[in-house]
Amino acid sequence: MAVKHAVSPLAPKTTPTLPRIAGVKLAAAQSGVRYKDRDDVMLAVVPAGATIAGVLTRSKCSSAPVDWCRKNLARGKVRAIVVNAGNANAFTGKLGDKAVEESTRAIAQALGCPRNEVFMASTGVIGQPLDWEKIAAVVPAMIKSAREDSWSAAAGAIMTTDTFPKLATRQAKIGERTVTINGFLKGSGMIAPDMATMLAFVFTDAKVPGAVLQKLVADAADKSLNCVTVDGDTSTSDTLLMVATGAARHAPIEEADDPVLVDFKRALDEVLIDLAQLLARDGEGATKFVTINVGGASSNGAARKIGLSVANSPLVKTAIAGEDANWGRIVMAVGKSGERADRDKLKISIGGVKITDGGQVVPNYDETPVAKHIKGTDIVIDIDLGIGRGRATVWTCDLTHGYIDINGSYRS
Repeated sequence: MAVKHAVSPLAPKTTPTLPRIAGVKLAAAQSGVRYKDRDDVMLAVVPAGATIAGVLTRSKCSSAPVDWCRKNLARGKVRAIVVNAGNANAFTGKLGDKAVEESTRAIAQALGCPRNEVFMASTGVIGQPLDWEKIAAVVPAMIKSAREDSWSAAAGAIMTTDTFPKLATRQAKIGERTVTINGFLKGSGMIAPDMATMLAFVFTDAKVPGAVLQKLVADAADKSLNCVTVDGDTSTSDTLLMVATGAARHAPIEEADDPVLVDFKRALDEVLIDLAQLLARDGEGATKFVTINVGGASSNGAARKIGLSVANSPLVKTAIAGEDANWGRIVMAVGKSGERADRDKLKISIGGVKITDGGQVVPNYDETPVAKHIKGTDIVIDIDLGIGRGRATVWTCDLTHGYIDINGSYRS
């Protein structure tokens, strides 16, 4: 039985309505794998000839669906993606492999396509065998009911402790042609991606070869989904898959650095950044959304590592939850990151108010405006290392007792 949680106070006021993408059909169904009286399986069916790329968790205890995706992504071909919520099918041994085999076989047979063109992702409790027969039982009805406008239903079906569905869309120009990029994802806890995120699915009508799509997706993930954290824990199931149907009639694309892709890259970055921020806004028990801007680092990678060190610090996150403007905890987190830092060059600001300079607190520092900022729901921390040109932005949330409440009852 799913434990219901109030919608996050940081949830957006409106949910975008995603436009149709020719040939992409989606469906949701109630399989009863774990939850009762709610959709818990999503199916996306795409046209023959569609390409796929993805980024997967680096966890050494990855799930059976992740292993299946990793095995078949290099081929770059896809006809369907199936996702279930409530059971991660992770640490389930040969039974887990069997569940993936039979689930994908049921869809492949129904569509008349090779099984290695059916991708799978699962999310939920670790260590419990997945009853694939319940998924296979709903496949025929899902294929029959799949529609081009079922984005919201699909996004809702893959949620676990999420309190709202997460969707984003953008349009871009490739030459004179306009293409669409739609994406949705789930994630609320166990969020410290070491690749992408929990489960994210992106679709476009652009015609992009698999190898080029792979480079685009990996680069975009590094600027978005690899820059968000809720609790510092990397999931066994993290999966980002992107499908290009090729329906748009634009000039052929052969290289990821083709100038014609500049606007497409911008749109893809924006979709994934939107989704990454929604993860932090739905962090388990979150009451504050935190943006950490890091500049002046020795490299972009160093800046991101420093940002994540601050974002993952329980002391920083609980101070923000308690509305305590304790900037010393930020200094601590910068210092423990392992990246280059110079005490006398480090500048820290909160809410636009400079706090440190020259190796100490600024003269006549007044905490009043900082304390007021910390009492809001959107917190901004700026860190300047003063030693290079590396930059990164990281997103996170505060750490409250609500996180304990949710995860203490997760299996109930």
